[in-house]
Amino acid sequence: MDKKITMAHGSGGKSSAELMKQIFGKYFHNEILDRLEDAAVLDLKGGRFAYSTDSFVVNPIEFKGGNIGKLSVCGTVNDLLMMGAEPLYLSSGFILEEGLDTAVLDRIAKALSEEAEKAGVQVVTGDTKVIEGRGGLMINTSGIGYILPERDVRAANCRPGDAILLSGTLGDHHACILSARMGIENSIVSDCGVLKEITDALFGAEIPVHTMRDVTRGGLGTVLNELAESADVGIRIKETSLPVNPEVRGFCDILGLDPLYMGNEGKMVAVVPGERAEEALALMRGTEMGKNAAVIGFCTSDSRGVILETPLGGTRVVDMLYGEGLPRIC
Repeated sequence: MDKKITMAHGSGGKSSAELMKQIFGKYFHNEILDRLEDAAVLDLKGGRFAYSTDSFVVNPIEFKGGNIGKLSVCGTVNDLLMMGAEPLYLSSGFILEEGLDTAVLDRIAKALSEEAEKAGVQVVTGDTKVIEGRGGLMINTSGIGYILPERDVRAANCRPGDAILLSGTLGDHHACILSARMGIENSIVSDCGVLKEITDALFGAEIPVHTMRDVTRGGLGTVLNELAESADVGIRIKETSLPVNPEVRGFCDILGLDPLYMGNEGKMVAVVPGERAEEALALMRGTEMGKNAAVIGFCTSDSRGVILETPLGGTRVVDMLYGEGLPRIC
């Protein structure tokens, strides 16, 4: 691992994984944390609960499709949902930099409140600190949700023959944030949103969902590698099946970006038995958040990581994100 922390350590890719394993994992090692899921699963007297925490430092703090307040709810609630939990409560900690406009803070608090209500969660505790700075803002949210007894959603549950579904277009949030930073005018809007309508649809139809992950920092390529490693399976996907907004595709072509490694804040992958794939796809597409969903590939019995089939009939290995990516995306 690098001797100094770099922005790459916050990318969600290989450098982030090394930081987790070589420092945090070394000192906080325990059975629950070692699973490296989107949220910890706790066996308590009242049943199983999912617990997650996340810190949000996105720059800019307001962007097309949302702001840091909305994002702080979506990020934590989606982590709970990916464990099959029904989100219940959130905490919210605000770190305010001196010089922040109170009108901006009011908009952010309003968005956080509205998104929490939409997600069906209550903000029940919080904290505020003020520090020197340039008028910025950071938020930490923690969340807890109840896991119904019949649900068992884990990365290690992926099995050969399972289908992999992606809930929508890749790279929207990443392209939106980068456009704002570069002063590029376009109509790209962040996909920032809560994924509850999708998970409700899948569980409501009793689809036996094996695994779910939201596709955030590090992008789809990194997420699929994490799943393949956790379950000791191979994953094979088709490039032609990956949904990408045409304007985002053009943006990527101009800047040399790969949608496979771009961050999202309202997309997820669901791994289900192959024979239930079309049913699950129809359910996803019946929701607003999943209207552009697609079956992108399958789990295989060979443990060779992630393989992408190209439009020309060739294949290439999809590795985890290496390098910086785009810092402060969430």
